[in-house]
Amino acid sequence: MKRTSFILILIAWFFMLTPSWVLSNDKPKGNPPVITASYAVEKGYYGNIWKIYIEAFDPDADMSRIAVVVHQTGYGHYPTDWIVVKPPYRKQMKGFIQWNTLSSRTASLREWTNITLTVSIFDRSGHESNEVVFPFEFVSGAHRERKPPPPFNEDGLPRLGYVFIDLFDPTVMAGEAVREN
Repeated sequence: MKRTSFILILIAWFFMLTPSWVLSNDKPKGNPPVITASYAVEKGYYGNIWKIYIEAFDPDADMSRIAVVVHQTGYGHYPTDWIVVKPPYRKQMKGFIQWNTLSSRTASLREWTNITLTVSIFDRSGHESNEVVFPFEFVSGAHRERKPPPPFNEDGLPRLGYVFIDLFDPTVMAGEAVREN
C-alpha cells in the first residue's frame, strides 16, 4: 500500500511540474529562433577572453535564453550554462557572448587542450534554434584576436552575456593539484 501511494504521489508531482505543452501531442505554437551567422576564433591561450559571435532572428520576437554547452576532451560535458536574452534582443540579435576562460578550478590547462562549445537559443514557447558548434584549442603561442569577419566586423557590437563555466584539468588528480601549489 505504501509503495502504491508513493508511486501515485510521484506521478502527480510529475504532472504538476511539467509544462502542459510537453505533455500534449501538440507542438508549441509559433516558430523557433534561427541562428543566421556565427563566428569565433579556434585557438587561444589559457585565460584568454573568448568572444563567440552570434546573429539570430525570431519571427515571434520571444527569444528568452541562450544555451551554452561545453564538451572537453578527456572530461566530457559540463552542465549547460544559460544566458537570459535582454528585451531589446528578443526579435533580432547580433553581438557576442564572452567567456573569460581563466578557471577557479585550475591554475592552468595543458597545452593543446581541446573543447567544443555548442550554442543554441530557446524561445518562451520552448522552441530551440539550430545549434552552432565552435571548436577551440588552448595554445600558448596563439595570436591575439583580430577583427572578426562580416557581419561581425562593425564597431560597437553588444555583449549579449557571459559564459560562467569553470574548466578543470582532468589529467591532474586532486591530490597532485594541491601538491603543485
